[in-house]
Amino acid sequence: MYPQAYIDYLVYFHGDRDYFECHEILEEHWKKSGERVWIGLIQLAVAFYHERRGNRNGAKRLLEKAIRLLTAEKEAIRSLGLDEEKLLALLVTRQKDIEANVPYKDVELPFRDQHLKKRCELACSGRFGQPSDMTNAFLIHKHMLRDRSDVIAERERQKQKKQQGR
Repeated sequence: MYPQAYIDYLVYFHGDRDYFECHEILEEHWKKSGERVWIGLIQLAVAFYHERRGNRNGAKRLLEKAIRLLTAEKEAIRSLGLDEEKLLALLVTRQKDIEANVPYKDVELPFRDQHLKKRCELACSGRFGQPSDMTNAFLIHKHMLRDRSDVIAERERQKQKKQQGR
């Protein structure tokens, strides 16, 4: 009923708290589907990633965008088994917390579909709802520490391909 990329997103979000990976997974799915709701979910995961790293300005800006986009996508949020009103209220509260310099804390997305929640809990192997491991530098700073050799190699291939076409 739900796309596997979305299930994976929820598992990373609630289990590993790997918000960067949430972005990676849904970005591929969004590019294939073109549905705007995925952009909003990507933005909220990246906002939490930034907030956890202490980038409050980046988190605030992305939450603003996510709130705007997801407000326009309420039916799509509902169709994904989430409670759209509770989700939007959570994001607005989080935005106010960021503005008030309230320390970061993990959240759980509000599920409407309890079967979906149970499926995610099982996939998390007991990690569902566990707090972020703030001592895990790779989790907290993944965008800077990950291996990007494949991305760099692909950019170089595209650059050479472009130059050959001239």
